[in-house]
Amino acid sequence: MKLSDDEIEQRLAELPGWQREDQFIRKRFGFASFPDAIAFVNRVAEIAERRNHHPFISIDYKYVTLRFTTWHAGGLTSEDFDEAKEIESLYASNEAT
Repeated sequence: MKLSDDEIEQRLAELPGWQREDQFIRKRFGFASFPDAIAFVNRVAEIAERRNHHPFISIDYKYVTLRFTTWHAGGLTSEDFDEAKEIESLYASNEAT
């Protein structure tokens, strides 16, 4: 179910560094090296496959940008925020590298 603007703002407050762009949420993650960035992308891919919810991924040398939306709902849903939260935990724990 598509979230309301108030629900989106509340959920964003729980995700430092994530921003809303229209019907997407996004964050840019930085790494010490290109291989570290790729290792993170591989872990994100594992999470996305398990959840069957796949982000847009852009790789720019030592930076990875993720964007989420839920197409079938026509906007942002709890799926987007739940997966972003899991990825945020992955990044914070340095398990990705």
